[in-house]
Amino acid sequence: MKDPLKYIFYGLLCICLPNLLFAQAEQVMYKDIASEAGIEFKYTFGDYSYENILESSGSGITVFDYNNDGYMDLYMMNGTYLEGISQVEGKVFEDTHNSLYKNNGDGTFTDVSKISGLDDLHWSMAAGAIDLDNDGFQDLYLLNYGDNVFYHNNGNGTFSDITDKLGLKGPEKLNGHTKWSIGVSFWDYNSDGLTDAMVGNFLAFDPEYVSTQTPGMMPHPSEYKGQASMLYKQNTDGTFKEVSKEAKLFFPDSKCMGLTVFDYDDDGDLDIFQANDHQKNFLFRNDQGKYKDVGVASGVAVNSQGDITGSMHATLGDVDGDGLIDIFVSDLKYGALYHNLGNGLYEDITESSGIARLMDRKGGWGAALYDYDNDGDLDLITANGTAEELILQYPLLLENDGKGRFKDVGKVHGEYFSSKRSGRGLAVWDYDNDGDMDLVISHVDLEASATLLRNEGGNKNNWLGLTLEGEQGLASGIGAKISLSTSGKKQVFVNQWTTGYLSNKDPRVHAGLGKESIVDELKIIWPDGKEEVFNNIKVNQYIKVVKDKGIVSQ
Repeated sequence: MKDPLKYIFYGLLCICLPNLLFAQAEQVMYKDIASEAGIEFKYTFGDYSYENILESSGSGITVFDYNNDGYMDLYMMNGTYLEGISQVEGKVFEDTHNSLYKNNGDGTFTDVSKISGLDDLHWSMAAGAIDLDNDGFQDLYLLNYGDNVFYHNNGNGTFSDITDKLGLKGPEKLNGHTKWSIGVSFWDYNSDGLTDAMVGNFLAFDPEYVSTQTPGMMPHPSEYKGQASMLYKQNTDGTFKEVSKEAKLFFPDSKCMGLTVFDYDDDGDLDIFQANDHQKNFLFRNDQGKYKDVGVASGVAVNSQGDITGSMHATLGDVDGDGLIDIFVSDLKYGALYHNLGNGLYEDITESSGIARLMDRKGGWGAALYDYDNDGDLDLITANGTAEELILQYPLLLENDGKGRFKDVGKVHGEYFSSKRSGRGLAVWDYDNDGDMDLVISHVDLEASATLLRNEGGNKNNWLGLTLEGEQGLASGIGAKISLSTSGKKQVFVNQWTTGYLSNKDPRVHAGLGKESIVDELKIIWPDGKEEVFNNIKVNQYIKVVKDKGIVSQ
């Protein structure tokens, strides 16, 4: 008999090789196609020198379908030259504008900034898309260093400034310096059927101030006063009134970096998580339209070491499949992953999850929990970069093992993760409607280009996309809780678009389903508490659910 080990080896090879090749073929790869897709966006911070906190903060990204053609479009905020803040050589960046990219539906984009009227010249930080008048078209609320601007979507591809009519410009100054807004969350806080807005404000930036702690570097955020975030109640005539004090949300020296609205304690109303920069985070519990900060009591005010860090924004998701919504907060140290224990309590599991070691000293800004490979659990993407100095860092793609433990897999899944950048805003979206999640990231490094990462391979697993619409259009679905049950597992999501630093993701809820071929049950708990259940839904499609009318498009 000839060598039996040789036959055993060849036998195993015949069995294993097809499986290995299949696994390799299914592997997700991210490819940067920004240039070939027509996205030529370049971020400017007003000059060529990186030397103050305004320049270091970067700007955000908003994904929304402005022309209702079924393809998600892209709005990217920009900085600009500012007299008295920027260096003289930065004059070449005067009147740098924001950019709106129309999705052509064929994998390419057209810059329609000027045609649409959204070529705004403010130093812009973030933008919230919302159909405020429920006419079927998404408007855009622009949050700036300086006056905020509300643009009404005219339904013909153009937008009009109606800020003064609504009363949403905001004060000229807060705490003695120019108002600095960083984002907005929309929801009906008082259950009167009208969409309200909370604007997050950052700090009182004094461009003349020189640090006493580090005179050779930009001042630390702790050396500035804060600025109060503001809750705006919508009146029956469509105008807005600032009601922060009335709602017990007035904190004049807070330094908000991100607002996320969801029902953290499952009591049937929407609460607010406010990520603060070098202050304790707030968790505002809603008690019939009045709010109380329970951040310390709930365990989300500081990280596992008791440190007050440079928190950026909360991203939501059930990382371990227990049916409870956890919170990841990106920050400049190593982030914080708060595991939901139920009963409104959280435990910081950043170390045991593996995230602390992987994120250590990376400087996390934009981040998102999302299912990059559609296998049915939530992974984590972070855009990184040092704050006080322009030091580049590797972006990270962290894969979840399904039990809330993460490992770094980015360099296996695309060249972008092998190149150091200084990332800021990040949004997850499906720009080509193929069922896997793509990424767009802005940067403040001197290269300044945006990155559009196309997901190649994630759609080999099954998936389902979901749009929610209530009495006030898409706004009525914000904060809804969604449960999807298949034969293999149950997944829980929150319909919340503002879950990343300065950025708004694809407004559609996306669920990876692995090899499951049907969703046995889809349950929606709307923000007003009403429950609706749907059964036997086909996978690999986008559907829209209209409250009280069911699934209206498949």
